[in-house]
Amino acid sequence: MIVCKFGGTSVASATQIKKVADIVKSDPNRKIVVVSAPGKRTGDDVKVTDLLIDLADATLKDVAVDEKIEAVVARYRAIAEGLGLDEAICEVIKADLYERVKVDQTNTELFIDNIKASGEDNNAKLIAAYFSSIGMKARYESPLNSLVVNDLPERTYALPEAYDNLAKLADTDEIIVYPGFFGYTKDGTLRTFDRGGSDITGSIIAAAVRADMYENFTDVDCVFSANPKVVNCPVEIKEITYREMRELSYAGFSVFHDEALMPVFKVGVPVNIKNTNNPTAPGTRIVSKRASSGRPVTGISADNGFSILYVSKYLMNREVGFGRKLLHILEDEHISYEHTPSGLDDISVIMRSDQLTDDMEARILRRVKEELHADDVAFRHGFSMIVIVGEGMRHNTGLAARAAAAISKTGANIEMINQGSSEVSLVFGVMQMYENQILKALYDEFFTNVPV
Repeated sequence: MIVCKFGGTSVASATQIKKVADIVKSDPNRKIVVVSAPGKRTGDDVKVTDLLIDLADATLKDVAVDEKIEAVVARYRAIAEGLGLDEAICEVIKADLYERVKVDQTNTELFIDNIKASGEDNNAKLIAAYFSSIGMKARYESPLNSLVVNDLPERTYALPEAYDNLAKLADTDEIIVYPGFFGYTKDGTLRTFDRGGSDITGSIIAAAVRADMYENFTDVDCVFSANPKVVNCPVEIKEITYREMRELSYAGFSVFHDEALMPVFKVGVPVNIKNTNNPTAPGTRIVSKRASSGRPVTGISADNGFSILYVSKYLMNREVGFGRKLLHILEDEHISYEHTPSGLDDISVIMRSDQLTDDMEARILRRVKEELHADDVAFRHGFSMIVIVGEGMRHNTGLAARAAAAISKTGANIEMINQGSSEVSLVFGVMQMYENQILKALYDEFFTNVPV
């Protein structure tokens, strides 16, 4: 069995959805299809998810929403007409949206989640209807009674019973069209996954049914060794390990969400990233083990929007429990951290800036001063994390020195260096303004004119 997921650009229009149908029909093993909400048709287009956020905002402000709902329905109507479907499916979608704006607004986060999730949910209904209209034996499947997720305030994740429920989907002679991005708590409350949530749904289902392959269709032929928008014609990656992909996805490889790898990794389901517009291309395979490529570095990626909490206290290294107390203060604010490089008398905690508010920062600084008696504490913003990844790095000496030398040529200062215990990644914290220069310098060092 193959589980395949199609991203927003792959289902953005009738033309694209016809390609999806052809892909699914071309292999009878493709039995479960996970779909995103319709994405952008052109560079200046608006995604359906953005239209839905606009609708949610209008509803919360208690202004008229008829035009907002019609804007969403119009996108689906254009797709339906292009697929030869009648108005019935559009009426189903319109009725669904009017029902959703009437949902309790007490918890703003959950209300917005419910509105946003309609993008994937209604697109799955439309695509299932189209499949059936052209003679494909298909049905829409709701996550309501199968994809069980946890309650607030933790980030959304699938509970163990979700895998037991979803395993039943393997016993089907139909093509199941399943909406990505969301699940339901035990009491029936809808919650969405983090960014790239449809990738997560597809991975969970692939793991649950023990698929032979999880195909993730997007709009590129493969994964590249560096961002092609920054580096000219980077090397294509034909095969990559779960660990390598996890590290690269964490630091900006938008083609695949890093959290989506864990379910398939645990049960050993291989992943193939493919292009909806060029489905015969081999794509990039993500596997447990791969043959050596001859290069120590597989890929280089970067992500920005990081902040550093710097704490200094004399003899910190001799104070039992200091790190735990510091992280507990962050936990109280529901903030997760990425890295904690430290010295004898100081420690830095690196986190994503979008978790912070001015009030949070003020509370954290005050508590660190008062409760931990720090000599100095401050927040710094505007950082990027540059990640060099490769299974071959474990057996290669001098790599960190080469990377540091390449970075120094750009004039940037290295604010932080961190190497994971697996030794397949090396992370450099730098000021965001140098990000693209550093990516190019590192690519030149490890890929340009380097024999395979």
